[in-house]
Amino acid sequence: MNNTSPGLEFETPILEIESKLKSLLAQPVDASIEESIRQLRRQWTETTRDIYGKLNPWQTVQVARHKDRPYTRDYLNLAFDEFIELHGDKFFGDDRAMLTGFAKLDRHKVMVVGHQKGRTYKERSACHFGCAHPEGYRKAMSKMKLAEKYGLPIICFIDTPGAFPGIGAEERGQSQVIAESMFLMSQLKTPIICIVIGEGGSGGALGIGVGDRIAMLQYAYYSVISPEGCAGILWKSHQFAPDAAQALRFTSKHLSHLGIVDDVIEEPLGGAHRDHQQMAARLKSYLLKTLGSLTNSSSEKLVERRYDKFRSMGVYFEQLEDGTQSLIGTPITADMI
Repeated sequence: MNNTSPGLEFETPILEIESKLKSLLAQPVDASIEESIRQLRRQWTETTRDIYGKLNPWQTVQVARHKDRPYTRDYLNLAFDEFIELHGDKFFGDDRAMLTGFAKLDRHKVMVVGHQKGRTYKERSACHFGCAHPEGYRKAMSKMKLAEKYGLPIICFIDTPGAFPGIGAEERGQSQVIAESMFLMSQLKTPIICIVIGEGGSGGALGIGVGDRIAMLQYAYYSVISPEGCAGILWKSHQFAPDAAQALRFTSKHLSHLGIVDDVIEEPLGGAHRDHQQMAARLKSYLLKTLGSLTNSSSEKLVERRYDKFRSMGVYFEQLEDGTQSLIGTPITADMI
C-alpha cells in the first residue's frame, strides 16, 4: 500500500485513511496505536475494494492515465532480466515514444515493442506524451521483422492516447504506416503477445495491437477513440467525455465479454500505480504462461489462428451463392454491455 497523493477525486476516502495511517506510523508504537493501525488497514482494504469494484468507465480512464502508473520501461526494469534498446527506423529518425529492443524473460529471449510516455515533463515532451510518429511505427516494424528472422517472440506493450496527430506526422504517412504495421503483424511467423497496460487509444494502439494473444490490465482501456475525441465529435464539447466513456464500452469487462481481448490481468488492490512490484510480478507470470503455450505451435498454425481470431471479431452478413445471407460473428446481447 503506497501513498499516491495527490490522488484522483474518487479516491478521497482512501487518501484520508492513508493520511491517518501515516500519522499513526510516525508516532511511538504502543498497544493502542498498533490496534488503531490494524483497524485502519482493514478499513483501507474494505474502502479500496468497494471503490475500485464500482468504477465507472470515466473513472477507469483516470486510473489508466494516473501519473504514477507503471510504463513500458518500468516493466522492463522490474519484470525482465535484460533489455538492450534498439534505435531508429533507418529512414527518418528515432521516435522515443516507441521503445524497442531485445529482452530476456527467464529462459525466453524476446523482442519488446512498446509505447513510452515518460515520467517527468522533460521526458514526456521528448516522448510526445506516448503519441508515436510514423518513424516510431517504422522502427517497430523493422524490429519485429528482425524478431521473425531470429525466431524471437514479440511482446507489445500498448499505452497511448493515440498516434501523433501533427502535420509533420501526416506528411510522413501516419495512417499508411499504421495500416502497414497491422498488415505486417498479421503475417509474422513468430508468436506475438499484445498487452494494453494503460491507455489504448485509436490507431496509435492498433498499430502494434495485432497478436496471437490480446490482453489488458484490469483498469486499462482500449478504444477506437479517446473519450475526449468522441465527445468533441458527437457532443461538440470535451465536457461530455464521461458520457462518451460510458457509451464506448472500452473497459476490460466490456471487451472481454465482446471477445476483443483474450485475457484480463488483475491489478493490485487500488490499481497498478499503488504497487509496481506486484503488478510487474503478475504481468511476468502471465507472459511466461502465455509464451509457454504459444512457442509450442508451428509458425503456420500461429498465422492461421491469428487470421481466424481477428476475422471472427464483429458481426456481419455474408452473401451465399444461393442468394441467402449468413450471419458471421456473435451478436451483442444485453449481458455483454
